[in-house]
Amino acid sequence: MENIIPNKPGRLLSLDVMRGLIMIFLAGESCEVYSSLRHLHSGGLFTAIMDQFEHYPWHGLRLWDLIQPAFMTMAGTGMYISYHNKLKKGITWGQNFRHVLFRCLELFVLGTAVQCFYAGKLVWELWNVLTQLSVTTFIAYLIINRSYQFQIIISVLLLILTDVLYRTILVPGFDHPFVEYHNFGAYMDTVFHERINPDGWVTINFIPTAAHTIWGCLAGKLLVSEKTHVQKVKYLALFGVICLSIGFGLDWTNITPIIKRIATSSFTFASEGWVLCLLAALYWLIDLKKINKFAWVAAVVGMNSIFIYYFFNTVGYQWFNGAVAIFIKGFFGMTGLTPNLLAVLSALVTWFLEWSLCYWLVKNKIFIKL
Repeated sequence: MENIIPNKPGRLLSLDVMRGLIMIFLAGESCEVYSSLRHLHSGGLFTAIMDQFEHYPWHGLRLWDLIQPAFMTMAGTGMYISYHNKLKKGITWGQNFRHVLFRCLELFVLGTAVQCFYAGKLVWELWNVLTQLSVTTFIAYLIINRSYQFQIIISVLLLILTDVLYRTILVPGFDHPFVEYHNFGAYMDTVFHERINPDGWVTINFIPTAAHTIWGCLAGKLLVSEKTHVQKVKYLALFGVICLSIGFGLDWTNITPIIKRIATSSFTFASEGWVLCLLAALYWLIDLKKINKFAWVAAVVGMNSIFIYYFFNTVGYQWFNGAVAIFIKGFFGMTGLTPNLLAVLSALVTWFLEWSLCYWLVKNKIFIKL
């Protein structure tokens, strides 16, 4: 493994790797890697694979639907570990509260600003993951020092509340709990934004997705506990399997469909199940078995995760993608490559350069915490 990764006692490299993988996937979308690859070929296995890099249209679950739950879970895990380390230094929950509150406000502002960048004008839209995370972080921190049982109960109650709201508040035109554009979440967006999100996302997703951040805190609590490495892997995997069973069970029995865009309870459970199983696998592989020769490739991104997320959603989206394309298409366009191949090459080079930025930051011991 590259020696640029800080080797601090007790550091969980698997968490940096998982955060890094999430951001690498997201950067690939921002750099248009997946969309440009899709234009190369259509049909068969290739299309089926590329479909996994897009959200399911409505009722269903794909790989891409796990990115945001993983993002929020890792945020909760990191928050608990930071809180745990501060407790050891004598910093109390109350003393740390101001820092958490400021961070939540910061995430809220950054999230709403990203929506303005995409719109090209000032807008008031609360669908961005950073905006949602600002609320879920606040909720999770309020109960961060409570027992496992208490936090699990609160998270389940949030999911039950979501189901109750969708099933019982039936406003004319928005009286179909699990129909796109005609559900309670869409109605609330007419209140918050005076319009509905064209892709079906809803602002009140922060209620059920708070469960992801709470469960992330519980994962962090487990990982810094005195339990053995093997026990930690078993507990993570066990909880992951339980979540998968509940989520898919609710869907298969037609009680609550798995719908990512309104974060139904079945989706929240099912997606968290996959996330926890992945975390268990990475923890076992990297921190327990020490099979981490190439872990640095993802870890360098994970160590500046929020920074690179904001970079490719602002500078990258607004300027960097196009700037790289000018040179790639200009030089390689003379080789006879087709426009589709040039688009793929440009996207891949942009993706690599954004990774290189993270590598350079870590190599120079620069860690930007937004």
